[in-house]
Amino acid sequence: MPTPARPPAQLRLLPFRAVRFTATGELGDLVCPPYDVIDDAQRHELLDRHPHNAVRIVLPETSAVSANAPDDDRYARTAALFDEWLASGVLAADDVPALYVYQQRRGDHVLQRGLLGAVVWQPLDAGVILPHENVRSGPVQDRLALMTATQANPEPIFLLYGGGGAASRICAATVSSPALAVAGTPDGITHELWAITDAAQLTEIEQDLAARTAMIADGHHRYTTYGYLRDQLGGSDGTPGPWDAGLTLLVDESAGMPDIRAIHRVIPGLALSTAVERAAGVFDVRPLPGADLSSALDELAQTTGPAYVVSDGAEFTLLFAPDAARLAAAKPVDHGHAWWQLDASVASVLLMEQLWEVSDTAGQVEAEHDPAAALRLAKESAGVALLLNPAPLAGIVAVAEAGEAMPRKSTLFLPKPCSGFAMRAFRFER
Repeated sequence: MPTPARPPAQLRLLPFRAVRFTATGELGDLVCPPYDVIDDAQRHELLDRHPHNAVRIVLPETSAVSANAPDDDRYARTAALFDEWLASGVLAADDVPALYVYQQRRGDHVLQRGLLGAVVWQPLDAGVILPHENVRSGPVQDRLALMTATQANPEPIFLLYGGGGAASRICAATVSSPALAVAGTPDGITHELWAITDAAQLTEIEQDLAARTAMIADGHHRYTTYGYLRDQLGGSDGTPGPWDAGLTLLVDESAGMPDIRAIHRVIPGLALSTAVERAAGVFDVRPLPGADLSSALDELAQTTGPAYVVSDGAEFTLLFAPDAARLAAAKPVDHGHAWWQLDASVASVLLMEQLWEVSDTAGQVEAEHDPAAALRLAKESAGVALLLNPAPLAGIVAVAEAGEAMPRKSTLFLPKPCSGFAMRAFRFER
């Protein structure tokens, strides 16, 4: 039989029947952050918060596997738990497919608003969905095993697009009505959900999005997993099915900009004096006597061009204004101008690889979202923390549009969509 023709490459967000918790009044206790930002301590806190917290689905516990069971058994147990929650009514699918407006606000201030749906997977080289970071095989294998076992997308990825068209107008009108679901999370953010089921509005949204592009703000590994899942479940003949798409929050940049933060580095075993001495031949060096973390970050934020704060957890030094000739000579030939304009790129190549002689890879260099956590790890490892300024959105987009990827773990987009607020199960879309 001939392989079924795939639709042309375009941004398509399909309605779906959201799987949601049926409990009312306690949704904040049932949702959780995305799997990849939950550490062991937070996972246990979420488990204690409620027996049905979504962390049990999105982040299976590895240490609970018995000595006589294969490690992959945790995925089968998670699938059984997901089925049990559906059968018992803890979870239920909405009656009709919809696109959902998902809004996050703090008080009366809207942080961001977008459409929650199933984005049709497109190859990254099609120029429709643009990545800005590379992926590693381990997280992809983990997410693939989980989604294959559960036959579901338990949490959304996060795409960012320009907005300002019919989809934006429809979303803005929709949020004037009472929300379908509301959850408050410990960070002070209120998450709200509305369903769009009107056929005419769904058609308008489809037509608006068709000519647009979107950038992956968060979820590169899960988006890659969607492609593997599509190939695996579609089979050699490419049979169409719900696996052709993956759960996605498409955030409208015109309805609230995300907060972009840096992801910092820790180099274990590198003494602060050595780090500063090796950098001094290329960077201007300014010790920050008496500085604490807050004042050091303020100093960094006021410094333009490639600039960094290095610290052993007690003392702070600002590195800035790299020598122009050395900076130009250090640029890798296989990367373009936009990539080399990022502080993270200069840090990875010039500072870490060439001056400190370490590779910016897991194992040699650790990545930390929280600068305070980076300082603690620097102390514990007798090393240094390398603190960076956030990358500007325009710079991130320029790298993505050039078809390149930023150094690993370079950006943190906030707020992230919470997991468990709306899940997607293939069984309700066959």
